[in-house]
Amino acid sequence: MLAENLIPPGLFLDQAKEARRIWLLGEGQELDVLPGLTDAQRTWLRSMDFKGAARKHVLLPGEDGAIAGVVLGTGNGQNGDPCGPSALLVGQLASSLPPGGYAFADEVEAAEVAAVAWGLGAYRFRRYKSNGGDEPPGLVLPAGADKAAVKHIVEGVWLGRDLINTPASDLGPAEIEAAARSLAERHAASLTVVAGDDLAVGFPMIHAVGRASARAPRLIDLVWGAADAPKVTLVGKGICFDTGGLDVKPASGMLLMKKDMGGAATALALAHMIMALKLPVRLRVLIPAAENSIGGNAFRPGDVLKSRSGKTVEIGNTDAEGRLVLADALTLADEEGPDRLISFATLTGAARVALGPDVPPLYTDDDAFAAELVSAGLSVGDPMWRMPFWNGYERNLDSEVADMNNVSEGSFAGSVTAALFLRRFVRNAKAFAHLDIYGWRPSARPLGPKGGEPHTARAVFEVLRRAYQPGTGQKS
Repeated sequence: MLAENLIPPGLFLDQAKEARRIWLLGEGQELDVLPGLTDAQRTWLRSMDFKGAARKHVLLPGEDGAIAGVVLGTGNGQNGDPCGPSALLVGQLASSLPPGGYAFADEVEAAEVAAVAWGLGAYRFRRYKSNGGDEPPGLVLPAGADKAAVKHIVEGVWLGRDLINTPASDLGPAEIEAAARSLAERHAASLTVVAGDDLAVGFPMIHAVGRASARAPRLIDLVWGAADAPKVTLVGKGICFDTGGLDVKPASGMLLMKKDMGGAATALALAHMIMALKLPVRLRVLIPAAENSIGGNAFRPGDVLKSRSGKTVEIGNTDAEGRLVLADALTLADEEGPDRLISFATLTGAARVALGPDVPPLYTDDDAFAAELVSAGLSVGDPMWRMPFWNGYERNLDSEVADMNNVSEGSFAGSVTAALFLRRFVRNAKAFAHLDIYGWRPSARPLGPKGGEPHTARAVFEVLRRAYQPGTGQKS
């Protein structure tokens, strides 16, 4: 599942003989600002009425008729898709240019962002294709781009996408464990797993959700880094397929349920970035992995489950299972009071209704942490938007027979209510954030094709990278 090199070796180049050139032109800029163009090439661009509009590009011929390079329109400089600097638009070139080596003709603003965008745009999921396809074009890394950072960020995203795109027939709880174990071995991290009926005592809600499946549920626990370093803990929802349980989903609602482990994929993608670039933190990754199946021993609407925390939960709907497995994992994470505790989950359809597929809701009570996350997301084209832990909606979780219900009786504020449920299991963490991600790109865009996407992994990494400077072990 996890090769030593997750990306093609020729995707990023130190140099390339006779590399074709890439020019970036802002909307309204004159062609004269582009260095090295011949008169014939300028005439060609004028004949094409090329004005530098965002996402437009034109191939340029050389004197021999071969492709000499490409000009990409960058618009007003902030036309990244879905947001951010226009350098992010470079990603579309990696998916549309002919094979070969390419290099920027001039210095690039946001050079690292542009290089990462190239790597993200080059991704294709080919595991089940008879023809694997051509190798993507290679980019000579521009000055100012940290090669190691670019490589490992792109690797992390490719890993997350591969996991989400893999169908549930080939990716169950055991396969998520295998991916986590492979990652742990690569980075010399420790990994422990509690699986099957052994979950019943310490993690009863994970056990209840997964017990109807022939594939045993498990709690995966990866730890890396110095014990005395700042504690960063990631919790990722690993529901490998969600039928809805006895509150069964309609057929249309199951079509994308292979992606219901997108939170786990995001946590592993981010973990790879952190460990590969050796951020001085004590990293812990907790993944409750299960399949929410239908069977004679499935948990039922109206059941009351006891959680790891000791709190009891009445089941109002078996299709709200993600918050149950996360609650047990968050309780474990919170027991050691981490400095930063972050959960990732494809948790609610209500989040998509509120903010659409591109912008995951962010929930946190820490204003400074929220500002860091939103700012970083906008800067790298991996956005999120803060939503409130609205205390007035705590009443939505009231139960007459247990400490709480897992759903609200009404249809309002579904994402907020789910986030409030999770917050009830966090008491000791110095900062807690929850991200209700989609985990999927519904159509091809400059930063990648239609398919799985570990939303917010790059944004959170950018925050941690800024906060913890390598070699210090302290916040900057």
